[in-house]
Amino acid sequence: MFKPADLFDLSQTSHAAIFDGCNFAWEALAKIKAYLEANVRPALHNRCEGVAFIGKQVYIGEGTVVEDGAMIKGPALIGRNCQIRHNAYLREDVIVGDHCIVGNSTELKNAILFNHAVAPHFNYVGDSILGHQTHLGAGVVLSNFKSFPGNITVELDGQPFDTGLRKFGALLGDGAEIGCNAVLNPGSIIGRGAMIYPGVNWRGILPANMIAKNKAAIEVVVKRVRGV
Repeated sequence: MFKPADLFDLSQTSHAAIFDGCNFAWEALAKIKAYLEANVRPALHNRCEGVAFIGKQVYIGEGTVVEDGAMIKGPALIGRNCQIRHNAYLREDVIVGDHCIVGNSTELKNAILFNHAVAPHFNYVGDSILGHQTHLGAGVVLSNFKSFPGNITVELDGQPFDTGLRKFGALLGDGAEIGCNAVLNPGSIIGRGAMIYPGVNWRGILPANMIAKNKAAIEVVVKRVRGV
């Protein structure tokens, strides 16, 4: 499930060429910078509501709304009919498809969003790829950097496999759903249609159409009035 086509419908991005020659989908992350340098033709076809900062190396498609307080540093390619909401922060090397939402206080860095990907509230998306119709609940963090030295590894044939990346957040296959306040640790790969419940601290690979639940016990006790 590591090939680009295993995770993503490549017809749901205008930038499928970035995956050319990639045996593993995460290899595209190292190609974003050069791809943008070669393909950004700065133009702003969007509408601004309020005042936003938009860098010089940015292209934004028609119908996209950029709200007050957003910062798009660039280089960046942003598609049509997107919402870049209040105080969104798009750092360097970002590719956003059509009909996407980048929400309030959401931060993107070296990331690819396929069409209809949604990161609407307080999300961190670093060195990650969000497939077609993926959805992040409020507060979801795609952690991209491990505390220990060395590159990010993934499990391949039961053994750690070096991705060659010091920073690598997550790959979210088409239609994946990540619940509120979940944390995906570096190198997480979520299959198509898979779901992670709210509050889960996830590490590793979740196959397509599977659900990861948090089994933490919840204690219910009688409410007592203080001072009695």
